Amino acid sequence: MILAASLLIDSYPAYAQGGGETLTAIVQPEPVSLSAALNSAAPTGVVSGSIFDGLVDYGTDLKPKPGLAESWEVAPDGLSITFHLRHGATWHDGVPFTAADVKWTLENVWQKIHPRNQVTFAKVIRVDTPDAWTAVLRLSEPSVAILSTVNSNGAQILPKHLYEGTDILNNPYNNKPVGTGAFVFKEWVKGSHITLERNPNYWDKAKPALDRVIFKIIPDAAARSAAFEKGEVQYAALSPVPLRDAERLSKRPNLRVETRGYEWLSPFLFADFNVDRPYLKDVRVRRALAQAIDLSALAKVVWYGFAIPATSPIPSTLPEFHDATVPKYPLDPKRAEALLDEAGFKRGSDGSRFSLNLDYIPYGDDFKRTGEFIKASLKRIGVEVNVRSQDTAAYTRRLYGDRDFDIAITWFAAFADPQVGVTRAYWSQAIGKNIPWTNASGYRNAAIDTIISDVQGEPDGAKRVALFKQFQRTVMEDLPTLPLLELRFFTVEASNLRHPITGDQVYGSFRDFTIEPRSN
Repeated sequence: MILAASLLIDSYPAYAQGGGETLTAIVQPEPVSLSAALNSAAPTGVVSGSIFDGLVDYGTDLKPKPGLAESWEVAPDGLSITFHLRHGATWHDGVPFTAADVKWTLENVWQKIHPRNQVTFAKVIRVDTPDAWTAVLRLSEPSVAILSTVNSNGAQILPKHLYEGTDILNNPYNNKPVGTGAFVFKEWVKGSHITLERNPNYWDKAKPALDRVIFKIIPDAAARSAAFEKGEVQYAALSPVPLRDAERLSKRPNLRVETRGYEWLSPFLFADFNVDRPYLKDVRVRRALAQAIDLSALAKVVWYGFAIPATSPIPSTLPEFHDATVPKYPLDPKRAEALLDEAGFKRGSDGSRFSLNLDYIPYGDDFKRTGEFIKASLKRIGVEVNVRSQDTAAYTRRLYGDRDFDIAITWFAAFADPQVGVTRAYWSQAIGKNIPWTNASGYRNAAIDTIISDVQGEPDGAKRVALFKQFQRTVMEDLPTLPLLELRFFTVEASNLRHPITGDQVYGSFRDFTIEPRSN
């Protein structure tokens, strides 16, 4: 039986056709929710970016541009940020969007539920709304990272009138969202597709040009490649086809492979070690495992060059903050074996020392192959690995709720400021709270928690950089997580698809997309 979550458009304002085209895209894997305010997983962001607008958008220079906020200013002392909101923007049910929505979402969602924003907005002590179109964030200390994360994905605003007084995490509008964006949610047929339709009451009256967007769910990687070749789909982000197919598809006249549009993400792949496990609580074991993995080979063999070896949890794509002098663990199997011997885990008569379970994020074959590569690498030093697979819901519950794992492979976005995307993996207050994409390793270090707190309220750029470098040196010494690769995602799209490139395009809106007729 096919389950569907659909919004009854009949009870909403009339949605006229825009005279445009239908864009067929792919989202893979299927989202578990359509609200990026509550679920920061990549598939959710890909869909919800067209349903919700953010206070700002980001250009390729990562500077904010007006969105639902027409302008903003930071007080000279850094203790307030004032957003001047757009007049005339409405929710898809016709209710006006106001500063009350911003205030309610910040206080009830960003600060209490969101996996990144609990840290990012920690210094906000209240939100003043002197009128319906002004939201003033009052801070206990300056927080320069806030303006790096207030787009539709980083700080998605929810409609207060549909969420206030409800069980937010189980509100039905999480899966039939009502936003302010250029497209209105129409239908979600589980396992098949998600349909969005043009919003004729959009505040930017000239947009969108498209009549609808249909996101197809195609689990099989080869089938996704075939769908592009046949012209059945025109767009998909986040490396949607097997890496070995990317070059071949880029040579087809009806397609192009685009690597721009990911500037806001700065994605990195890493391995979480569950430091509460008997073997992995010993830092010598974690360092030994690190020195058994050839990261250059992983980048070339598994990721086909769409990645480079990582040396720190803050990727080199954030050069202001990245520290290339942190402790490193180069490939050295002999040293790895010596560390394991020293830790008391010698090889048995069968050559094995112990066994571990490895869980990989279920976002495609590249992540599975990463797990298999690590399995083969660790076997050489006498560590047996059992690679496990599951769907996204089971994976996140296993890591962030039950913490029933030994090693987990996942990727995070560092975003434009490591306070937003990196520190969440090391903050002790998130452990075991079943908040996806936070601290799965179970790492607890009071000094690191202090740095995370201090960097939130430090207005001086040089001092923030110094704190982040101290952060990197400490966590690379303790090694609760092992940075593996800096990823280079790509988008596959039809050659007659036209749109501007933005720094947050992967999670952005289709409002500026057009489809040109193909010449015969």
